[in-house]
Amino acid sequence: MPRLKILFATPECFPFAKAGGLGDVAGALPLALAARGHDVRIVLPRYRSTRKIESQALSGALGIPFGTAHTVWAGVRRADLMSTRQGQPAVPLYLLEHDNYFDRGGIYNDEHGSFGDDLERFSFFSRGAIELCRYLGFQPDVIHVHDWPTSLIPVYLDTIDRYTPMGRAATVLTIHNMGYQGWFPRADLPKTGLGWDSGALSSLEMHGQLNLLKGALVHSTIVSTVSPRYANEIQTKDGGEGLEALVRARGSDVVGILNGIDDAAWNPETDPFLAAPFSWQRLEGKRACKAALQRELGLPERPDVPLIGMVSRLVGQKGIDLVAEALGGLLQQDLQIAVLGSGESWAEDLFSRVARSTDRFRIWVGMNEGLAHRIEAGADLFLMPSRYEPCGLNQMYSQRYGTLPIVRSVGGLDDTVESGVTGFKFDEASPDALLATVGWSLDVYRNDPGRFHAMQITSMQKHMGWSYAARQYEALYRLAAGRRRSRL
Repeated sequence: MPRLKILFATPECFPFAKAGGLGDVAGALPLALAARGHDVRIVLPRYRSTRKIESQALSGALGIPFGTAHTVWAGVRRADLMSTRQGQPAVPLYLLEHDNYFDRGGIYNDEHGSFGDDLERFSFFSRGAIELCRYLGFQPDVIHVHDWPTSLIPVYLDTIDRYTPMGRAATVLTIHNMGYQGWFPRADLPKTGLGWDSGALSSLEMHGQLNLLKGALVHSTIVSTVSPRYANEIQTKDGGEGLEALVRARGSDVVGILNGIDDAAWNPETDPFLAAPFSWQRLEGKRACKAALQRELGLPERPDVPLIGMVSRLVGQKGIDLVAEALGGLLQQDLQIAVLGSGESWAEDLFSRVARSTDRFRIWVGMNEGLAHRIEAGADLFLMPSRYEPCGLNQMYSQRYGTLPIVRSVGGLDDTVESGVTGFKFDEASPDALLATVGWSLDVYRNDPGRFHAMQITSMQKHMGWSYAARQYEALYRLAAGRRRSRL
C-alpha cells in the first residue's frame, strides 16, 4: 500500500518538551510509523526548554495570517527525533519559534501559575502548523492533532482552508484526557483568527463560552482515544465531562487504540539508570535494584519487605486523596512506600511530613527521570488508584519490570492489567477498597511467593511496544483519508 504523509501537531513531544503522557505518545508513535515506511513530520512550539536541543534555523520567516493582525511572523527550526533502536529512521521535527508566545518557563504554566493567553498562544500554533505545511511544500494526507491545544486545526481546515489544497487533509483527533477541554471567553473568538460569521462559532460555543475540544469533536474526520475502555467511558455522563452526547453522536467515528510504550527505553536488560540489569529469565538483578533503591531513598535495606512504588502527579485524578486517607492503614503494615511526583500542595506537604516521621515512607517531590526508572525496577508492587485514567503508561512500565501494578479498573488500567495474573485490580474509588487490594497483593507476596513470581514472569513477557498500535493507527489514517476525500 502507498505510504502516508502524516503531520503530528502536538504541544508536547518527549524528549523535547513533556508535561505528561501526551509527550511520551508524541515521542514514540511517529517513530513507530516512520519505521513502517511512512513520511511523518512533527511540529512543536519552540519553548524555552527546547533551546538546549540541537536544531537548525530554516531560511526565511514563516508568515502566519492570524488574529486581528494581518500577518504574524515566526521562525522555523529543524531538529530530528531519534529512535532508541539502532537502524530505525529519525523523524523530522519542526520547532515553531515565536518568543512572545513560547519563550517561557513552562508549557502550560510556570512557578507563578497558568498563563493567561493560552487561547492566543495555541491558536497561533495551530494556524502555524497549517502554514508550515505550505512553507515546506508538504501536503499531508492526515494531520494528527492532540487534545485542546491543537483542536483548532480541524476547525481551520473546515472553514478558512476548506477550498484550498490543505483542506483536503483528513484530521484525527486523539483525546488523551477529556478533563482538559480548553475553555475561554466567547468574546475572545477574534483572537483565534476566526470571524463571527465564519460558521465556526456554533461548533465552538458551549454554555456561553468557547470550548476548543468541542470544536475538534465536531470537525475532526476521526476521533480516537488512548484505550478502548476510555473510548466507552467518555460517552457516559461520568466520563464525558459534558461532551458525552457529542461523542456518542459521532458513532463509529470514535475509536479506542491502546497506547504502547517505548520498550527500548523501558527495558530492564539495557536500562542505563539501573544498578543492575535483569530479565524474566534472570531476576537476580531486580533484587540488586531493590537494595540500591532502598539505599538511595534512605529506607532500611531489607530484601524481605514488600516495597510499593508510585510515580504520579499528586492530584485528584490520580486518586491521591485515596492514598492519603489509606496511608495510616498502609503504614500499620510491614511494608515500604516510595513516591515520586509533584502536584497539589496539600499532598506534597502531607507526604513530606509522613516521610520525616517514619522509616517506611519516602517521597521525592518533583520529577526525576532516572529515579522513575529505578522505582519501577526496584519496587515489588506499583500503586495506581486513579479515579479515571485514559490509558496510563506506568502500569505497563511496571509489568515490563516485573513490578506488579495495583490499579483501579478504569480506562487503560482495566485494558492492560489482568487481575490476579499480571496485577491486582479494584473497582470502588474508596480507601477501604484500596487497602483491601493492597492487602491481597501483600498476602500473595508473603504467603504464595511461587504465584507472585509466576505473575512477574507473565507480566514481563507481555508485548507492549508501539508496533501493534502503529498498525492500528495506520489503518485509522487510511480510513480517515478515504472519508475526507468522499466528503469534499
